[in-house]
Amino acid sequence: MTRRIRRDEQGAAVIEMALSLPILTVMIYGIFILGQLFEANAGMQHALGEGARYGTLCLSMSSTGVCTQATDTQLSAKVNSKLFGTRNGTFDAPSVDSTTVASGYKTITVTYHQTMNFLLFRGPTINITRSKRVYVAS
Repeated sequence: MTRRIRRDEQGAAVIEMALSLPILTVMIYGIFILGQLFEANAGMQHALGEGARYGTLCLSMSSTGVCTQATDTQLSAKVNSKLFGTRNGTFDAPSVDSTTVASGYKTITVTYHQTMNFLLFRGPTINITRSKRVYVAS
């Protein structure tokens, strides 16, 4: 009787599935969450690119031939309007560093925060910061 029970493999697949299914589910969900981070990164890069392009435009030309360029508030608003990928995290308000205008550029910075959540446990908070230089006409 004992030998027959030892050789009987009925139900082995169910036990293997019960052991591997939770791990597989958590891994697939983790890949999905990681994809959201990549989406947020792409959204930040897109918004910063749009803001940089907007910052280099001549918004209006005066009669003396002087260009009016976008202010820091306008640049920040443009970047904020173009951000995407905020499903599980939050974006900080875009900041514009104008201390380097004398060198011919400004720097726009955006930061994204997302707390990782892997169904069964919470992970660390991921912070992604991206910056872009806006070269200003002198």
